Parts: sequence; C-alpha cells; structure tokens
Amino acid sequence: MASLFSSVSCSCTVVLCLVLFIFRGASAATFTLVNKCDYSVWPGILGSPKLETTGFELPKGSSRTFQVPTGWSGRFWGRTGCNFDDSGHGSCATADCGSSQVECNGNSATPPATLAEFTLGTGTQDFYDVSLVDGYNLPMVVDVNGGSGACASTGCVTDLNRKCPNELKVEGGGACRSACDAFGNPEYCCSGAYNTPSTCKPSTYSEMFKSACPKSYSYAYDDASSTFTCTGADYRVTFCPNLPSLKSARDSSPKATGTVPAAVQEAELASSWLASLATGDSTRSYPLSVVQFALVLVTSLILWYNIGL
Repeated sequence: MASLFSSVSCSCTVVLCLVLFIFRGASAATFTLVNKCDYSVWPGILGSPKLETTGFELPKGSSRTFQVPTGWSGRFWGRTGCNFDDSGHGSCATADCGSSQVECNGNSATPPATLAEFTLGTGTQDFYDVSLVDGYNLPMVVDVNGGSGACASTGCVTDLNRKCPNELKVEGGGACRSACDAFGNPEYCCSGAYNTPSTCKPSTYSEMFKSACPKSYSYAYDDASSTFTCTGADYRVTFCPNLPSLKSARDSSPKATGTVPAAVQEAELASSWLASLATGDSTRSYPLSVVQFALVLVTSLILWYNIGL
C-alpha cells in the first residue's frame, strides 16, 4: 500500500509540474527602448504580427516598455531630426519611414538607418542583430535580460557619422550611407551575379563599418560574426549608449549560428524548459507543443495504471 501511495504521489507531482508549466501560456518578451541621445528620437517599428505601435516620440533620457509576442519577426530603428505638427503629420531628417506620420504604419526606414533586427522563437532560440547594411544614422546597442544560451550584447557604439567617407555622407552629415545605397553596384548590394555568400565579399566600405563596429552586420552575408542567439530572454534597445565597449553577462565573443542538428536543438530546448520551470529565470513562456502534450499523456497513463494496481 505504501509503495502504491508513493508511486501515485510521485506521478501526481510530475503531472502537476508539467501542467503548471504548460498552462503558464504563451507570454510575450518584454522590450524596452531607451534614449540616451542628447535629443529626441522617434523609434520606428516594422514587424509581424503588428505591435501596439509602429512609431512614437522618445524624448531625451526617457524609455518605453512594451510586450512582443513569441514568433514575432521585425526591426526597430531611430528616426532623428523629426518635425511633426499637432495632428501628427510631418517627416524626419534621417531614417524617415515615408508615412508622413509619427506612426510608420507598415513602412520601413529610408536608408541610411541603423537597424536592430529580431526573430523571436516559439520555445526555441531568438535570433537578433544590429545591422549597418542599410547604412548608419545613430549608435545603437541591444542588451539581453535573462534567457539561456550565449545571449551576448551587440550593436554599434561608435559615431560613424564622424568617420564617414565624403562619398557616403548624406547632406548635413547626419547619416552615413552604405556603398550599395550610394553607388548601386551589384558587388556592393550582393545582387545579380553577386547574390551568394561565395560571390559577395566584404568591400572596402563594409570593412570600414566592420572595423568600427565589429559585432554589427556590415554587408548582406556577414552572418557568422553578427547574428546572435538567446532563448527566453527580454531585450533592451538603447539609442546613443554611453558605453565604452559592448559587454555580455555570459560571453562577449560573437557566435556563429550555422545549422544545428535537430537532436541537439531538442536537447537544448528540453534543458531550457527544465531550467525555466525550476528557476523562473525568464518572464517568457511557451505554448503547448506536441512533445509537451505527449509527456503529459504518457505520465497520466502511468498514473492511471498505478491507481488501477
């Protein structure tokens, strides 16, 4: 009888833990946008599904936090030199989205623009980067809070507008164009005969960007040293960070993000589930998967079998 009670108690505990884990539901990642510039920035947002806003004013020294659902893919950027009237109509000197409004309404940034790009996993890794492929208009850093994995900070803290070659400078010097935007040559744009990793190589201009900002994308196929991963994290995007260098709580070196065998991904995912359940390390949780459902079903059958004995 004691053995039966012990078996049933153990099975109930396992089922309860799994149910509590599963029915936390699919929650969002917390994103915080911070403006440390000496002027107002108007962040623009483009992604799917659409967030609560696609553009807003972020005054000097302020921040704004909002929720981004799992599975979201999109980008953030900072518009500068904006002038909007009381009805919200106007334009920006750099990274304007062409909507003639504070809200970008599904439009992306007009180059040159520094971009923070994200693809959030659904129980799997998030991918993120800071890109200078469309040029540069202001410093930007992505920092990570919580999560599991490498979870390194990335971005560009250098003022590239001061180092921008004359042939890439926009009028007024408020932004620095990419070579693709400035000249349109296929070898700079990784287009036409140059649209593969083997044919599109770094240019003198992209190498200048890379030297100044080693963790940022400098051209289209700069994946290995510029794409970062984390699982179940929250993120902070800072405009004009006053940091002397990028740093990470775990590992500041860039990580290559090539294809990972499915078995390894499953093992990492299972590990992250258990860690999240035990420690509550992240505010993120994930929707019910086939694997989770199977675990609950099998455990329930074991429980019922033990009771029947």
